[in-house]
Formats: sequence, C-alpha cells, structure tokens
Amino acid sequence: MKLEKRIPLWLKIAYTIMVAVILPVYWVELGPKNFLWFSDIALILMVPALWLEHRLTASTMAVAVLFLELAWIADFLSGGNLTEVALYMFTDENEWPVNLLSGLFHLALPPILLLMLYKYGYDKRAYPLQIAIALVVVPVTYLITEPEKNINWVYGLADERTTLPPLLYLTLLLVGFIVLVYTPSHFVFKRFFPPH
Repeated sequence: MKLEKRIPLWLKIAYTIMVAVILPVYWVELGPKNFLWFSDIALILMVPALWLEHRLTASTMAVAVLFLELAWIADFLSGGNLTEVALYMFTDENEWPVNLLSGLFHLALPPILLLMLYKYGYDKRAYPLQIAIALVVVPVTYLITEPEKNINWVYGLADERTTLPPLLYLTLLLVGFIVLVYTPSHFVFKRFFPPH
C-alpha cells in the first residue's frame, strides 16, 4: 500500500515557485556569493526536502536557521528595532523588490521547517551534520566574500568589524553557532518533535 504524501502538493508547488523567483533575482541583484548565507542555503535545500519529504535535510536546516529565522521575524515585527537584523527592510528604500522577496522568504521558511518537523519528526543526525556544514561554510564564506557584505557574520557581529585575529574570531563564531544556536535547537527539537 502506497504511503499517502503528508505535505500537500499545492504547498510544494508554491514553495518551489517562490524559490524559483527568488534565486535569479538574488543572483543578479546580490550576486552568487549571497547564497552562502545559512538562511539562503536552507531556502534552497528545503525544495528537495519538501518534494522528497526528507526528514534529515529538513531537520538539518531547522538546526541551522529556525531559531535565527524566528529572531528575524521578531525583529521585523518590531520595525527592525529589536536586534536590527531586519532593519534593512525599513531603510533600504531603493532595494524594495529584493526586500520584498527577502521578507517573503524569511516569513515563509520557519512555517515550512516547523511543518516538516511536525509531520516527520526530528532526525538527531541533523546536529552533527549541521556542525560539519558550518565547519565548511564559515571558512569558505570568509575566504571568498567581501567584508561589506559580512555574510554569516564572518567579519564581525552586526555592522561592527571585529578587531580579533581572523582565525580566533572565526573559531569563536563557530563555537557561538554550535553553543548558542545548534545545541539548543537540537535539544528542543529532540524533545518536542520525536521521529514518527
């Protein structure tokens, strides 16, 4: 007996169309290096995760960005005054088409991640897998991107450039991701989204 798909087809199609619109606009307006943001990686990888209903991929992306995306939404709802990570949505008036797409994807990604966790449960292999991904993405981001973009905060937190030696700062950044984002995510998801 064939298992019934638990993610509605309309949602898979709608999400895929959203990503198909965002990718070329971001490529032209922000450049291909912008896709190194962990949230952009999650945005893209959730397309196959949705279609294949792949628990490990969805769990890994949830560990990587769900808490950060929820913080983005909270900041957006405060008008960019809470943490200022969404402040660009209110200040970059000339970038409104990109900002519109940015807002759409940052608002759409958390419910998609939560739906996948709810439907399929959390795969605890996601925790070490996301750490391994970060160990590659963070140094690559530092090596090939510009300080002005500060993708994944590899040059400093928020708009402040770090004065620490690069190797020390990147090590502390990775430890910060693991201790402050990935580990709490892992334990919360393991507790509230057991695998089905």
